[in-house]
Amino acid sequence: MIDKLSDETRSALFEYLLRYGDDRLILGHRLSEWCGHAPILEEDIALANIALDCVGQANALLTLAAEVESKNRTADDLAYFREAVEFKNLQLVEQPNLDFAYTIVRQFFYDAFAVPFLEGLKESKIETLAGMAGKSLKEAKYHLRHSGEWVLRLGDGTDESNKKIQTAVNDLWGFTKEIFETDQIDDLIVSESIAPDIKNIKYVWNETVQGKFEKAKIKLPDDDRFYSSGSRRGIHTEHLGHLLAEMQIVARSFPGAKW
Repeated sequence: MIDKLSDETRSALFEYLLRYGDDRLILGHRLSEWCGHAPILEEDIALANIALDCVGQANALLTLAAEVESKNRTADDLAYFREAVEFKNLQLVEQPNLDFAYTIVRQFFYDAFAVPFLEGLKESKIETLAGMAGKSLKEAKYHLRHSGEWVLRLGDGTDESNKKIQTAVNDLWGFTKEIFETDQIDDLIVSESIAPDIKNIKYVWNETVQGKFEKAKIKLPDDDRFYSSGSRRGIHTEHLGHLLAEMQIVARSFPGAKW
């Protein structure tokens, strides 16, 4: 199927796969930073497993991206040998783990999007991509259940836990709007029946987030605030550069090394 795509569509598909592969790669790395530091042992294991799921999804997407690009690059090349301005992940997923509440809110915001997105991606005319989405959807549903339960536990817990998660929501809310920003690449991919229209997913995301926040006694922030934008064009916060320096150091120090 990929061989039958036009050059324009292949170029757009490569860019599209980078975006969602980078999302999962960077989010997976952020979650991995909790290994050995989570508040309880059970959560340490849970976050490590979710991180592995995200990195596994990233590997599949970036492997397909390398195949679509056809320039003899691998998933490792795309992960470890691009600069920050070449990454297309959402600014949301690169935000640091200031505390456990920040991690949970960041994860919940992304999970609430990932589940309906992958449900739509299962219908892709590209069988490889549809198969990836089907496998990843099972993982994403668990991720959403996990982060959603913690949102409820923290929000409807003690005064201190509610205060912490409300602060995290207020600070991270400004990174959510660009989840649903689209451009010509999205329009082309949707028109070719390769991926779902994420504009139609926003309603589902809103329902999921608002419903959970209402139960957790968390207030939705006002909309009249700064919103991030431009991550799909390579515009990022200062946090990504520091993250990549840590994530890429071994591969760049020993290029071509085999494990």
